[in-house]
Amino acid sequence: MNTEKNRVQIKGKNRVKLVLALFGSLLLSILFLYTMFLSATPTGPIMDSVWNETMNSTSAAFFNISGGYIAALNLSANVQNTHWKAFVGWVNGGFTLDDSAGSTIYDWSGTFNTGRVYATRDSSTIEWDSIQCADLATTLSAEDTAMFHNFLSRPDTINKTFQSGDHDGFYVAGNLISPNSCPTLNTYINDAAQNDDFEEMALYDGTSIIYATILEDNLVGYDGQSYDFQMLVPENGSVGFTGATAYYLYVELD
Repeated sequence: MNTEKNRVQIKGKNRVKLVLALFGSLLLSILFLYTMFLSATPTGPIMDSVWNETMNSTSAAFFNISGGYIAALNLSANVQNTHWKAFVGWVNGGFTLDDSAGSTIYDWSGTFNTGRVYATRDSSTIEWDSIQCADLATTLSAEDTAMFHNFLSRPDTINKTFQSGDHDGFYVAGNLISPNSCPTLNTYINDAAQNDDFEEMALYDGTSIIYATILEDNLVGYDGQSYDFQMLVPENGSVGFTGATAYYLYVELD
């Protein structure tokens, strides 16, 4: 009798251990998948260039007076700022489940609601887990020097352009960037300044500056046309520079 009872107790204990082991494995699997979801990093997009353009040059103003006269003139002019350039456009896509060869087992394209576009001139891998806000006095000032924007008399240096800290909170690769913590600018809507939409923040991964803009949903942009994103990035400001600085774009969808 005691032997049979012991066998029953052992079987019961084994069942409990088996249930606990299965539960533990399931819990670990859930935590692993949850961690993978949180740590998903921004990805490089497929790009299709729609157009790029610049301001048309204007002819000289004509004015003539007779000899012996003095003319007082009030001149106004907008000069194209070659120290900066901009990207605007749309984001299409969604979520897929792919293997390492790019083969898709299922596709949820078109289902995304929010996300961000990132731009950096660093061609190497971004340390997404180390992302933090750039600092006006240190990291952005260093970028001013690197991009030859360090002209104290000009109003368009990087750390003067990114001034406002008024922005929504957002995530980068699962890491929270708190509201109003980063140097920020808002690109224009309908040819006018505004402070609500098309937010762009300056970030830093410990090595490089990364510019981030929060996606909009087909919102009217700077020229009255609708866009998902608008962003400014600095160009080399050295005297006589005639080249172009490459920027590498990433997209992150929520």
